[in-house]
Amino acid sequence: MSEYTTRSVGAPNTLEYNVYVEKNGKPVSSWHDIPLYANAEKTILNMVVEIPRWTQAKLEITKEDTLNPIKQDTKKGKLRFVRNCFPHHGYIWNYGAFPQTYEDPKSIHPETKAKGDSDPLDVCEIGEARGYIGQVKQVKVLGVMALLDEGETDWKVIVIDVNDPLAPKLNDIEDVERHMPGLIRATNEWFRIYKIPDGKPENSFAFSGECKNRKYAEEVVRECNEAWERLLANPGEAKEEFGLVTESSPEYAKAAEAVPAGQDLPPAPVDPSVHKWFYISGSPL
Repeated sequence: MSEYTTRSVGAPNTLEYNVYVEKNGKPVSSWHDIPLYANAEKTILNMVVEIPRWTQAKLEITKEDTLNPIKQDTKKGKLRFVRNCFPHHGYIWNYGAFPQTYEDPKSIHPETKAKGDSDPLDVCEIGEARGYIGQVKQVKVLGVMALLDEGETDWKVIVIDVNDPLAPKLNDIEDVERHMPGLIRATNEWFRIYKIPDGKPENSFAFSGECKNRKYAEEVVRECNEAWERLLANPGEAKEEFGLVTESSPEYAKAAEAVPAGQDLPPAPVDPSVHKWFYISGSPL
């Protein structure tokens, strides 16, 4: 059984909804306190699931909130949902982030020619089991795409749960196309078009949209882990920008005690327009 559990506070689909990751029953930072690597060989990694497959609420680890709970993103005070762009329903993978990583906005990548987006590294887990918010999954890296989002590099690492039935057959990105034909193409299309219903242009990619291989992806992960280590090496700056609290912080005990008890509340209703389908013209064949 995993040492990690979750604690939900507030009702889903509300501004008050927070999901904390717990370790042995105590809330910890979902960004800083979960180790990136799950084994000594660094071949298995921990990912934090923010958004389960087929769901639409745009949930993410909050960088500024104490202990970094997962909560729904907002725009102009309203909760954000991803649109259904036919034939995709919600997010088409278990979407989340690698803990102890950081896409450094002060660093320009030599190949993408763009700075980091100041977030933990994004992860798309392609296994068949649907995850849950705050789940800590053990995964292996298969490849990476480089989305360019408003002048920033926004890496999307492709991984699979090590317990998935297909995991033994998937060891690099070409194996994904062999055993899950169409998935990489669908992933590229999803990221390219998902903002169009909100009036934004298509997203673009570095490398002409190519999904780079496992070796390249592992190097991206290593670089972002090192960027996180640099961030924490200057705790004063990190605390000022992100309100940094970890298990080793003097404030940790007080912060953990301040987290409300878990609640099992039913989701609040959402506007029916959230479920509308959008048909995007001009998609490449």
